[in-house]
Amino acid sequence: MSDVAKHAGVSRTAVSFVLNNREKASISEETRVRIKSAVQALGYRPNAGARALAAQRSDWYGLVTEIVTAPFAVNIIKGAQDQAWLERRFLLIAPSDQADAVGPNQGMEDAAVEKLLEQRVEGLLYAATFHRAVQVPESANEVPTVLINCFDIDGKLPSIVPDERGGGRVAIERLLKSGHRRIGVINLDPQIPAAVGRLEGAREALAGAGLELDPELVVSGYATADGGYEAACEILDRYPKKDRPTALFCLNDRMAMGAYDAIKERGLTIPEDIAVIGFDNQELIAAYLRPKLTTVALPFEKMGALGLQTLAALTAGQPIIADQQLVDCPLLERSSV
Repeated sequence: MSDVAKHAGVSRTAVSFVLNNREKASISEETRVRIKSAVQALGYRPNAGARALAAQRSDWYGLVTEIVTAPFAVNIIKGAQDQAWLERRFLLIAPSDQADAVGPNQGMEDAAVEKLLEQRVEGLLYAATFHRAVQVPESANEVPTVLINCFDIDGKLPSIVPDERGGGRVAIERLLKSGHRRIGVINLDPQIPAAVGRLEGAREALAGAGLELDPELVVSGYATADGGYEAACEILDRYPKKDRPTALFCLNDRMAMGAYDAIKERGLTIPEDIAVIGFDNQELIAAYLRPKLTTVALPFEKMGALGLQTLAALTAGQPIIADQQLVDCPLLERSSV
């Protein structure tokens, strides 16, 4: 800053006011232009780390997520990053290991949070690839923290999650609107939050039409295309033609892709003989199946943006709307119903 002041022929205080956008400072426009020209000529950049130490704030938020190693749900990052720019914040992203059947790599998550805290981030976002309960590293409690597409086991942190129940309800209501009354469901792992919520929503929609979900028409495909194929085969082969379901609600798009194969192998057409609705809106699947798959979208980008907004409110000392915020899962109409 001293070099910039000398180059522009002004005081260091004047340089500080201009670089920190002190609009109320009585500095002429000509002096401001001269200082900015000196900054450009000298290639000067403020030291963000020094600023953060001096002001005890950095305007940075941290995002810890496994999504960078798992393309599905990547729009959570996009939503958060776009909203960060609107909030005049900068988002630092620290990858953690992708979760599997055993669970996330806790050591890597701890290290990711620690590294972000070292950068003096003002708050943290913690985002998961799929909706589930998580164990957040203890050090995350040192700053405001918001969870996206997950919730903490202890229920202490605010979270942004999809309205799984509402999504299941809107899918079945769409099938009912088309006249379907006998509907098969290809379920996820029955224990996970998405399966529980989507199935509850399906039951609610059927009850609203005076119907019940036949337990014989619910078969788990465990989230895979092969599982969806086998579950669809089981449902379709269990009944004679007159009792066969006229629609399938697949609780994710990969299982719907497998169900397509089972349906076509039996000489049936979609949607004329059997309608199909998926869930997730995995575009590489839903938009390229033939016919294109009608599906319920997971609102990843909206969840990312809302998570950032909630974190901004927390770091500004404002009250949040609720400990857990549900985001609508909209139906995307294509050609399979």
